[in-house]
Amino acid sequence: MRFTSEQRLADGVREREFTLGEIPGILWAPASTSAPAPLILLGHPGGLRRMYPRLAARAQGCVEQGFAAATIELPGGGDRPASAAAEQARADLRRALAAGERVADEVVDRLVLPLVEEAVPECRAALDALLALPEVGGPVGYAGGVISIGVRLAVVAARIVAALLFAGSFVPRAIIEEARRVTIPLHVLLQWDDEGNDRRMALDLFDAFGSSEKTLHANMGGHTGVPWFEGDAANRFFARHLKAGPPVAVSADPGKGTPSGP
Repeated sequence: MRFTSEQRLADGVREREFTLGEIPGILWAPASTSAPAPLILLGHPGGLRRMYPRLAARAQGCVEQGFAAATIELPGGGDRPASAAAEQARADLRRALAAGERVADEVVDRLVLPLVEEAVPECRAALDALLALPEVGGPVGYAGGVISIGVRLAVVAARIVAALLFAGSFVPRAIIEEARRVTIPLHVLLQWDDEGNDRRMALDLFDAFGSSEKTLHANMGGHTGVPWFEGDAANRFFARHLKAGPPVAVSADPGKGTPSGP
């Protein structure tokens, strides 16, 4: 891991950009702390620069609670090399949606499964590097992003002890089966009228999770209409599972359409 830039944000947040090999990422942490901070790995749908305002707002909510937060670019996202196969699968998915047709399972598999296979090892490598820093410690939470990546990480990354998942993308049937092996606490957000989401598939995935503690928050509205109060609920979830003591309420970010917390 090599840090390439640093700046101080409001409310005592230290932001540092880094590269992990050829993968860009960002770490947000308290500017001053007496002990390593628990880490929340922030997921996103790709395009780190495009997503930066929302990621930074979520990260600041994490740091206000005493956590560190970090994210890395997805394979094929931002300036990383694009996959011709993924672009074709994405075009096939959009064509089916525009025609009002059911998206075929094989299209979802071609789009999502290669991404999971590449992204999850990169996330685990990022955790190795981040947890070696003196200001970052465990336990680790995962928040947001492509839900299939979150499912796989919840199965294979033992250091992740809780996850907040956004049910806003198509999920391969193989990932739904894999979800039966997930046992960590889960907080799942579902927008009931999400124009790009298969609601039945999202509910099937939630039902499949093997966790004894799993909570589904379903709200009316489209993909970018997540209510502001879900930020507080997400913060309480991570405070409960990543640190001792009572949770600290932090302000959300109304108007962004997604929680400002993790």
